[in-house]
Amino acid sequence: MQPTPSPNIATQPRRASDSRLTRQSFPVLEMSCAACAVSVESMLKNTPGVADAAVNYANQSATVQYDPKVIDQEGLQGVIRSIGYDLVIDAEDPLAVQAEAQQQYYQSLRKRTLWAGILSIPVVILGMFFMDGSDNSVPYVNYIMMTLSAPVVFWLGRSYFVNAWKQARHGKANMDTLVALSTGIAFLFSTFNTLNPAFWHSRGLHPHVYFEAATVVIAFISLGKLLEERAKSNTSSALKKLMGLQPKTVRVFDGTGEQEIAIAQVRVGQVIVVRPGEKIPVDGVVESGTSFVDESMISGEPIPVEKRAGESVFAGTINQTGSFRFTARKVGGDTLLAQIIRMVQEAQGSKAPVQKLVDTIAGIFVPVVIGIALLTFAAWMIFGGENAFTHALLTSVTVLVIACPCALGLATPTAIMVGIGKGADNNILIKDAESLELGYKVNAVILDKTGTITEGKPTVTDMNWVAESANPTEARQVLYTLESQSEHPLAGAVVAQLKTEGITGTTLDQFESLTGRGVSGRFNGKTYGIGNRRLMAEWGLTDQLTKVNGLVKTWQDEAKTVVYFADEQQILAVIAIADPVKPTSREAILSLKKRGIAVYMLTGDNRQTAEAVAKAVGVSDFRAETLPADKAAFVQELQANGKVVAMIGDGINDSQALALADVSIAMGRGSDIAMDVAKMTLITSDLNSVPKALQLSKKTVQAIRQNLFWAFIYNIIGIPIAAGLLYPINGFLLNPMLAGAAMALSSVSVVTNSLRLKRIRL
Repeated sequence: MQPTPSPNIATQPRRASDSRLTRQSFPVLEMSCAACAVSVESMLKNTPGVADAAVNYANQSATVQYDPKVIDQEGLQGVIRSIGYDLVIDAEDPLAVQAEAQQQYYQSLRKRTLWAGILSIPVVILGMFFMDGSDNSVPYVNYIMMTLSAPVVFWLGRSYFVNAWKQARHGKANMDTLVALSTGIAFLFSTFNTLNPAFWHSRGLHPHVYFEAATVVIAFISLGKLLEERAKSNTSSALKKLMGLQPKTVRVFDGTGEQEIAIAQVRVGQVIVVRPGEKIPVDGVVESGTSFVDESMISGEPIPVEKRAGESVFAGTINQTGSFRFTARKVGGDTLLAQIIRMVQEAQGSKAPVQKLVDTIAGIFVPVVIGIALLTFAAWMIFGGENAFTHALLTSVTVLVIACPCALGLATPTAIMVGIGKGADNNILIKDAESLELGYKVNAVILDKTGTITEGKPTVTDMNWVAESANPTEARQVLYTLESQSEHPLAGAVVAQLKTEGITGTTLDQFESLTGRGVSGRFNGKTYGIGNRRLMAEWGLTDQLTKVNGLVKTWQDEAKTVVYFADEQQILAVIAIADPVKPTSREAILSLKKRGIAVYMLTGDNRQTAEAVAKAVGVSDFRAETLPADKAAFVQELQANGKVVAMIGDGINDSQALALADVSIAMGRGSDIAMDVAKMTLITSDLNSVPKALQLSKKTVQAIRQNLFWAFIYNIIGIPIAAGLLYPINGFLLNPMLAGAAMALSSVSVVTNSLRLKRIRL
């Protein structure tokens, strides 16, 4: 039995090399940091029946290789739920479920961040101006601060405590653990001092409170997560859009009549009917009828291809004007569209080296900080003298507060947000940090031809009237009318050109479509025709063809398509139609070459056209007649040779290569799928934006690295001081209040450094 299609081709199980194992991707919900991805991946890898697992925090997905006889999807979901996350399984549209959950989380986080900020402001003000709130002069200040802080810590920040507890149950920790410990201890310690200040007074110490540190930590960490979620808000819906290319139902011909059935019921060998404007549902071979089919998703070429009996058609392509029947040859997961979907999914699910580094840092940062806090407490208890407990508690709390990863959490998203804004000002949309990390390292650029280097639509480049009729205006009106009634995709280019000359149509006495040759019509008793060389020869105009051979050859060498307009006695006009090169393409390519970047051109078009375009824009290395898989293979070939590859394209046919490239850039006037898969999108069609994008990448990644550097330096210097390193030297012991202020200051410095990106010139 043949495999049947599914509305979720992208999430269908795939057999791994071991026949017992199934490899499948699942959307993961509620991951809020890189450490979360580490926890999910670790839990999956240590689950019986799971051979391997990879969790991608960037696209919120888990790819699991497992034995379904040992553990099923529900079992995998239960494992993930036990540590506070969720796995989307058995959903009709898992990507939609994930997108909805992420939107709900974003809105909830936005409200929590807003309220945390509103309630934190008065707490900070009271803490700054009423430092001695426990004195009789202002007896109720601490109670006010405690009342305002409680909902911030335990309601607006409850998710940190819930997630920390779920992690702790399995012996794991993430940044939520650090936030929960620092804010929880600071709040409880401050509450004790508020309710029982005499405990410290009797020991000659002032009962300081640190409510503002607890609330500010919650507010800043929430702000960091909000910025990160906003930066990721354009979560790729590429797979969903690709799957939308396949219709839900099809019409099959059973020998007696047509019957509409669900796409899942289609079998190899069935005859399928396609009408004008419909999407072709599966791969097959035309049985009867003729039409033009838009195959731009496969070849990237804008000109629809004529289909006759015996020619192949592909799922997802769009029928234009005619109606035809074809026999299904590949269905379900075997179609070319399904293969593209699968390849895009696998490419997006793979981990970049930079993500592995982030995972490693996130995996060890939290346990190290907790260990330092415990070590600090123990050291003070042993060597602290008569105030050992007091100093031990204060220093360990200070370590947790000052090490709270607020600056670390803000370092990347703030730079990304400013970089995105700067890019938008320069017609560049940037999707994620990975493209910024790799963009300035690019040393090989692959350009799609159609729509990227060229305009992407047929245009009349030359119209040579080799012989004038008795009435030139009449001849032009007839030409306009013939082409406006023609179904050939090049006809629109001629109509558009004549419109610019102010020509309008007329009424023909007769019109006929000449299959494979052109069209003809009668007007005022004379027959006119427009078509190819074959039509001219049939009309006995061979001698006149010889006269224009030189001109025609010149145009053909320039990769232009030539059509002839004639009446019964003579050829009136020779017309050249081409997809013109964008005016700035050559300049942009030369700019890339000056940076030492190798430039390649790939196209599904024929070699003659490809060579002409490559020569025009200064590209010496090009590939013609390439299919989507060929483009993807070329990307991998360059990567295998040590190149950092940027792919620039505009069509569905480019989506595989875009997904595999280190940096992918889509032209903004291209297909939605190309823009979704790409990590950068150029709003303009001007290729000069590419060098600007790479320069912006360099500046933005510099800001990210500076932010991360200062965030880590802050911790490297701050944690030892918070632990009391200076106490034996000069008696200095860092107050948790100052630690909270330092933590806030580090966050402000990170944001300020990111804002410098606004002033750079590209």
